Amino acid sequence: MSAPDVLPFRPKQDDAGLPDMEARPEAAEPAPEKVVGAAHLFAAFGYSVAGATRLLQETAFRQELLMALVLVGLFAYAGAAASAYMILMLLMLVLFAFEAINTAIEEIVDRVSPEWSKTGRHAKDLGSFAVFCMLAANAVYAISVLFPLLYG
Repeated sequence: MSAPDVLPFRPKQDDAGLPDMEARPEAAEPAPEKVVGAAHLFAAFGYSVAGATRLLQETAFRQELLMALVLVGLFAYAGAAASAYMILMLLMLVLFAFEAINTAIEEIVDRVSPEWSKTGRHAKDLGSFAVFCMLAANAVYAISVLFPLLYG
């Protein structure tokens, strides 16, 4: 992912040489108007669809979707119970949520700090570790369901 062509934000200083916390960088594009009331429900759905569309651009997310389909197929082949499918789907949804948050962290770090920084690297690594933990949880669960059905 490449960093956007923006200059890093450096707050203006006041007369004492301290950062002016009221100063904000210019927006690259105008902010959309706030939507309130019942219209907000429809707008929120649109925001979620836009987020899912953005997430589909990520190779890792597409691989996780493929993994979900493979696991559903394996559960069907092994004759897993309906409750096992439900737990698998819940774990996969949590994994997808973690992947979305990890992608959001990466986007924010790249926008706010286009230059390399140790703090930015840590933020990205922590997001990646959270996704890894969910992948591990999914794998442990799938093995615990499939192994007894296929080899028990």
